[in-house]
Amino acid sequence: MKFRYDTVCGLYCGACKAVMANQTGTVEALAQEWEIKPAELVCHGCKTETIAAFCQDCTFRECVNNKGLEYCFQCSEFPCDELVQFRNDKAPHHSVVLHNSKRMRDMGVPRWLEEQRIRWSCPECGTSFSWYDQTCSTCGAKLYDCRAEEAELDRD
Repeated sequence: MKFRYDTVCGLYCGACKAVMANQTGTVEALAQEWEIKPAELVCHGCKTETIAAFCQDCTFRECVNNKGLEYCFQCSEFPCDELVQFRNDKAPHHSVVLHNSKRMRDMGVPRWLEEQRIRWSCPECGTSFSWYDQTCSTCGAKLYDCRAEEAELDRD
């Protein structure tokens, strides 16, 4: 199984609980926790052919594919109203899409992926964690989750 962590919109799939569950073989447990069918969580990242049910109808993926692009930041309309609305919705992990897209554009996707890998790893022990984890499952260290990050991001 090959996983891919970059997305068209600027999220980092490496911090997605569904992708992480696929990597660790814990899809059934997560499905039970989220009260959905395990098949709905099968995902290797949004830029692969194996996508979780809640990401299959992503309008951003469809838009960049229709325009022959790979990322939203490559579009002449970036950031479009829909991406701005997505950034400002009620899901804290969406708040980084504009910031991340600009970083991907400016530093290149490989460097951004490495930056994200480090960002979503426990600073004490290096264990990967998800967007909403507040405590490391391995060492118990306090983590900088997406809610804390959202509170510090500019809304411009």
